[in-house]
Amino acid sequence: MLCKLTKVLLLASVLGGLCAPAQANTTAAGIPRGFSPATGAAERIGPSNAPIRSAQNDITVSPETAGDPASVPVAPSLPQQPAPVRIALLLPLRSDALGSAADAVRAGFLAANEREKDGSLTINVIETGDAPQDILSVYGAALSGNDIVVGPLSRSGVTAIAQSGTVTKPTIALTQADIQEDAEIALPQTMLVMGLSVEEEARQVADWASAGKIGGKALIISTDAAWQRRAAKAFGTQWQHHGRELESVELGASSGYLSASGLAQLKNRIQEEKPALLFAALDAEQARQTRLVIGNDVAFYGTSQLNPLALADWVAADRVPQMNGVRLVDMPWQLQADHPAVMIYPPLFVNADQKRSADLERLYALGIDAYRVAKEIALKRTHFEIDGVTGRLTVDFGKSMARFGRLEVHAIYRSGAVVPLSGAR
Repeated sequence: MLCKLTKVLLLASVLGGLCAPAQANTTAAGIPRGFSPATGAAERIGPSNAPIRSAQNDITVSPETAGDPASVPVAPSLPQQPAPVRIALLLPLRSDALGSAADAVRAGFLAANEREKDGSLTINVIETGDAPQDILSVYGAALSGNDIVVGPLSRSGVTAIAQSGTVTKPTIALTQADIQEDAEIALPQTMLVMGLSVEEEARQVADWASAGKIGGKALIISTDAAWQRRAAKAFGTQWQHHGRELESVELGASSGYLSASGLAQLKNRIQEEKPALLFAALDAEQARQTRLVIGNDVAFYGTSQLNPLALADWVAADRVPQMNGVRLVDMPWQLQADHPAVMIYPPLFVNADQKRSADLERLYALGIDAYRVAKEIALKRTHFEIDGVTGRLTVDFGKSMARFGRLEVHAIYRSGAVVPLSGAR
């Protein structure tokens, strides 16, 4: 719910601002250390003509050859374990706005480390606050003591690092940089951006709807919320890329409720113009309000923000029949309990008196996949794919400009609940 990512993710957008100088909390999961064998001195036992036995290596040396170094057998040296790759997980754990988001990412990252640990990695969790300048300062310190940095988690923090000229080691940013699309600012070659992106979801929805051969005009609906405007713009750009027409409507909203007069005008406009589809850059409750007014005669698409519940909560949740037929994209963690990767990781821990948050579930899943990507980079892989819990991931890293792709799952409301469309990616 990258909408309530205005609440959870500013919590600001998971994508707002970070950091302050912080000490590192090191979480090393029982990693065996490499060692060199001692070379203990030979000890003479018994009479002078008795064999000499090395205390360390149990090698017998006869008196005849004891004085000839060339004739003394040499014990094979044990192979040294390679030093573990050090990964800094840079998160705003001291931030009031982003602390719960950071906790979720950390939990997912460490859960993946616990599930897949093999002694080749050590994880250093480094706490920050909110301020971009503080994040930049802590990032510089993290570079000096680690081989890979994962983070930060805010747009302003990623932007500060990307523009600093200090990115000299692999850095896996957990959200997008806050850079205008038309700005001539290239990300550093060793920075990989793999954050959750409502804009990318909107582009995937545009590709999906276009591939479905829906003809005619698309009508894009949003409010003035920043994330909704970004999603609306991304869908519109991609839709036009496919040679399609579009128009946009921005509705008034207050406390999560859409303007009644605005919805009435929208209904009249749809009846007059008969658009081929609606793209709702809205949250789930706003989409439900819209559907109640306009009906379900027009194809209705949206992002993961139209799925308001954690996967496990849909079992006992009240159904929302007004949303039947609405199509959206979301991640396997939120849709597919039988997905091979989803099945092997533990669920996000929630206290018995707490309600699960779909946004925090997605961030927990991001933490899992961030660990898996970091591990592949630590192994010097330059191109790889991962069937991840946030989607099917494609990564190019190490030869030229880093590239990241995530393909999410197609889903639909049926019988008032969100379900994945079989065979759809």
